[in-house]
Amino acid sequence: MARKRKGIALNGIIIINKPYGLSSNQALQRIKKAFNAQKAGHTGSLDPLATGVLPICFGQATRISQYLLDANKSYEATIQLGISTDSGDIEGQVIRTSDIPVLDEETINTTLQRFIGQIKQVPPMYSALKHQGVPLYEFARKGIEIERKPRVITIFALKLIDYDAYKHTINIDVHCSKGTYIRTLGMDIAQALGTDGHLTKLTRTQCGLLSSQIMLEIDNLEQLTITQRHSRVLNTECVFTDTPIFTIPCDAHSLFYSKGKLQLERNFSGIARIYDQGHFVAIGYFEQGNLIKKQLFLQGIINNGHEIHN
Repeated sequence: MARKRKGIALNGIIIINKPYGLSSNQALQRIKKAFNAQKAGHTGSLDPLATGVLPICFGQATRISQYLLDANKSYEATIQLGISTDSGDIEGQVIRTSDIPVLDEETINTTLQRFIGQIKQVPPMYSALKHQGVPLYEFARKGIEIERKPRVITIFALKLIDYDAYKHTINIDVHCSKGTYIRTLGMDIAQALGTDGHLTKLTRTQCGLLSSQIMLEIDNLEQLTITQRHSRVLNTECVFTDTPIFTIPCDAHSLFYSKGKLQLERNFSGIARIYDQGHFVAIGYFEQGNLIKKQLFLQGIINNGHEIHN
């Protein structure tokens, strides 16, 4: 007999502001406990140094974790010039210092432009990427350097927020593809400016469609009643509100739910929210004139969107 899970069978997503110094898993465990949820997972780790948007998925919503892992992200970061650390951030050991050239905002902006678009980036040693099944940071802590191949990432936008010539710090706003290491980007920007650098602050401001405008503080959530906490949970559909809606025809219910595939009279492309009788029930994608079920959800609510008609 299967063991019954403890807690409430909660479904949906909540966006928290991960506190400084807390690992993503520690934040997840606090939220899971506060919501008394049977099942919960986060959608991609933030360094303990980092703060900001960390989506937590409950129940069926954990099925769409990969969508958020693959989503574009936005960050605000502070680069301290003149000093390099082994980890690329303020928590690492200083490995090198260098002089800082005379800089102005025009020079910095010109340099930042060189990083916009598709670029190659070498992942840092202090990362969760694995070599022979072991995270790279485990090797880094032992002083072992592993060769890493550069990866292609995309910087969609890179803007200077401000430059403090007295503190020698640069604040930037970055919009990038998945797999981008902002610590590495910060070091590369400093090098392009003719000096060393490391991150002293990192905040994720957006993950896909989920922004810092809707994130909640863990401490505040823990002070609410369980009913109040649950009222803050967002429907899974919030991740996909930029995609069109496809409504399952009444005579195709059985075929769709049993086969997970519908042949269409018209050819569409991309991902769509699938509705059944006015409710969001699944995410699917179009392929060669067919609608193919990708992930099925049993609960849904009606959100505004443009609708596809077969």
